[in-house]
Amino acid sequence: MSQNISEIAGGVAGGADGITICETRIPGYAQDVTLRLYRPAAAAKTLRPSLPVVLVFHGGGFTKGGLDDADPAARFIAHHTPAFVVSVGYSLAPAHPFPAAPGDAYRAALWVAQHARDFGGAANRLGVAGYDAGGHIVASLTFIARDQGDVPLKAQVLVGPMLDPSLTRVGDERLLSSDITVSDCAKCYRAYLPEAAQRLHPYAAPLESRRLAGLPPALVITAQNDVLHVEAEKYAGQLIGSGVPTEVTRFPRVSHADLATNPAVLAAIANFLGRRL
Repeated sequence: MSQNISEIAGGVAGGADGITICETRIPGYAQDVTLRLYRPAAAAKTLRPSLPVVLVFHGGGFTKGGLDDADPAARFIAHHTPAFVVSVGYSLAPAHPFPAAPGDAYRAALWVAQHARDFGGAANRLGVAGYDAGGHIVASLTFIARDQGDVPLKAQVLVGPMLDPSLTRVGDERLLSSDITVSDCAKCYRAYLPEAAQRLHPYAAPLESRRLAGLPPALVITAQNDVLHVEAEKYAGQLIGSGVPTEVTRFPRVSHADLATNPAVLAAIANFLGRRL
């Protein structure tokens, strides 16, 4: 176990879930990154590694957001899947543009493979979940893990993901009454992918990839009132066409921002991960 792991304030969650939370820092792609670890009470009942492990990635359009934003989802997954959850505080643009964030994600996955056992987690039952830009990072990580062959991912969850830097497959923000706009997304991509050539890289533009076979089973969750639901559902269709077991759920009367904490969304995520892991 890493020697710099420490309980954070309020490490033992209030309420009945009994989740213990601590943090550690690991070397990332360009700088050290913080991991927040959620260990459910179920892990304390056995000495052998048994719980699945889930890496969680927060939203924020590549430029903002942090571990606190992912806390509701991380707690829910830890308690209801149940799973040992590792929330990743990946590097943000524009200070750290692509490929820093997926590079951090990959290093976090490698850390989990080495240390999950210390917390009662089974590293051979590893899933990944992300919202917004975090969904993009999840997609990128599944490509990297497949290509490198050293982190066997068993499930992926993309929630309202940003997948298309070209922004040619977005919905009509006015007709959808979307709470985010194409202009918002464009600003985020300019910060994350400052060089035009990067926008064709398969790890930066998942929707452009023509090599999707061999990726882990996927759950793609979208919101009706979100310009991003069109590209996310198109990506789901491409996964299905490549033979990747894929489930797609669009939530009606839900906005992009709602996806991060909506109870029905969180329940769908925990259910999928429980079945797949």
